[in-house]
Amino acid sequence: MNITVQSIKFDADQKLVEFIKKKTSKLEQFLDNIIEGVCYLRVENVEDESNKVVELKINIPGNQLFAKAQAKSFEEATDAVVESIRRQINKHKTKTRTTASNHKELLNDVGEEF
Repeated sequence: MNITVQSIKFDADQKLVEFIKKKTSKLEQFLDNIIEGVCYLRVENVEDESNKVVELKINIPGNQLFAKAQAKSFEEATDAVVESIRRQINKHKTKTRTTASNHKELLNDVGEEF
C-alpha cells in the first residue's frame, strides 16, 4: 500500500512520517486490496490544546474510506484515525459478505425452480 503524507503549512518531521506509515501499514492486515492512502496533517488555530488534525483517506476497490481526528499530538490523532478506518474496513467487509451471501441464496433458489 502506498501512503502519501502531506503536511499543510508546516514541515513534518521524518519520525512522524515514519510513524504514520507504520501505523497505516497495519491496516493491510484487515484488508489486503487497499489501493492507496493519503494522510493530511494540519495545525489549527484554536484556543484548545488539541489543535493537531489528522485526516486519512484510503482508496479501496469500489469505495473510499475517510476519517478525521483532532488531538493534542499528531501521534494520538493518528491512532484515532487508524482505529476509525479499521472499523470502517470491518463494516465494509461485513456488508460485502452479506451481499455476496444473499446473491448466492438467490442463485440457489432460482436453480431449484428449474
